[in-house]
Amino acid sequence: MNANRKALNAYGSASLEHQLESASPHRLVVMLFDGVIKSINAAKFQMGQGNIAEKGKSISKAVAIIEEGLRLSLDKTAGGELAENLDALYEYAAYQLLMANMKNDKLILDQILALMNDLRESWLSIDPVLGAANTTQVDSPVVAGVLNYGRI
Repeated sequence: MNANRKALNAYGSASLEHQLESASPHRLVVMLFDGVIKSINAAKFQMGQGNIAEKGKSISKAVAIIEEGLRLSLDKTAGGELAENLDALYEYAAYQLLMANMKNDKLILDQILALMNDLRESWLSIDPVLGAANTTQVDSPVVAGVLNYGRI
């Protein structure tokens, strides 16, 4: 299964197939963050409604996007320390989501939601399509390794 298909499955929506195929690597990463954020928000709502089964499904979906989309897209060789740090951060986020599910803890969901929103904004800030003013070059080995152009 190619990485685009794996990311699509992790995101869970066949209607996004065209967007995934035509999206830049930056946009793909942002779309994965969008999926995690949407799933965490759904879990928070379901937690508030006392819908334990649906809360679990939403958290599981967020974890799958993190593990099968964000973590698998990292190239630790080309991305070096930045990719290693992101991998550890993604691992932490997935673990915390599992703890939030087990403990029915909205505070943990809020913390991981804030983290995912911050990471999403960081990716947007280095998106060359948006023309964001920054000093990071998209074709730098670090950014290329994190995005892993060949695998997402």
